[in-house]
Amino acid sequence: VMATPEAAKEVADALGGTTSVDYGVESMCEVSSHASVDMVMAAIVGAAGVRPSLAAASKGKRVLLANKESLVVTGHLFMDAVRAGGAEVLPIDSEHNAIFQCLPDGRFAGEHGVKKILLTGSGGPFRERRLDTFSQISVAEAVAHPNWSMGRKISVDSATMMNKGLEFIEACWLFDVHPEQIDVVIHPESVVHSMVQYVDGSVIAQMGNPDMRTPISYGMAWPNRIDAGVADLSFKDVLSLNFNTPDFARFPCLKLAMDAMTAGGTTPAILNAANEVAVASFLAESIRFDQISVVNERVLETLTSAKVVSVEQVLECDKEARALASQIITRECH
Repeated sequence: VMATPEAAKEVADALGGTTSVDYGVESMCEVSSHASVDMVMAAIVGAAGVRPSLAAASKGKRVLLANKESLVVTGHLFMDAVRAGGAEVLPIDSEHNAIFQCLPDGRFAGEHGVKKILLTGSGGPFRERRLDTFSQISVAEAVAHPNWSMGRKISVDSATMMNKGLEFIEACWLFDVHPEQIDVVIHPESVVHSMVQYVDGSVIAQMGNPDMRTPISYGMAWPNRIDAGVADLSFKDVLSLNFNTPDFARFPCLKLAMDAMTAGGTTPAILNAANEVAVASFLAESIRFDQISVVNERVLETLTSAKVVSVEQVLECDKEARALASQIITRECH
């Protein structure tokens, strides 16, 4: 299934009629919930991946969750669908996969004497850049992540640390913890992928080279492990590991996301939608890098949050936030 009819036709023509090729969200939902499908890698970027991920969960699939927006936007609705459908959700984001590995049964931290989840992030390419130069950051600079190879949108989110903020929200839902039970830690080397701190003073960390084949293979083979083709971590070459507290003046998007989870309701969905529009505008060179957080904050200030009651409601909320973000960009960012 492709995103557009044009893409579907191109692929169908290339395959010469040997494979059925469809397009659109409804077809994505049909494929991800199909009776012959056992495992779904939910890796569509952004809110566009919400409905196919929900469809897979509601039909009891093993969902390898790389689309964090499924939980950011729908929150308890996604977890309710997982429970009702009897699905398995295995996180594929390196940080959540690390937390999963550090918990005794991989989930529901509250049952095991967990005190804190320590969510690590590299800090992206601008963790030491002078703040008074942020207005001059180019698209090329923002998408050049020092440790990971990612798509353009996620690379920008990493540079603003919005990506870590969305992961913060996702972790609350995945592991059934309150926002105050998660600390975000800057770890430039990206060797420790996250940690879990216990009430007895223990801290368990998952470490490895920054390679997405590790969490993907772990999710596919769980509860077993398979050779993922990833190079062994060499402690001869890892000379030091550094950990710091994030600076919210440098990373205002991170603070917005953490506050959005505390506020609850549709606030995370509003923030996610605004951010997708703001990042797309930055990538199109319509706004500056430092204006991404400004657009996000203005949308949050303007729209009223409500209790999440249905998927249709949050998707309508998503639509409204996108429209407002576009208006703010047109009125205030040129």
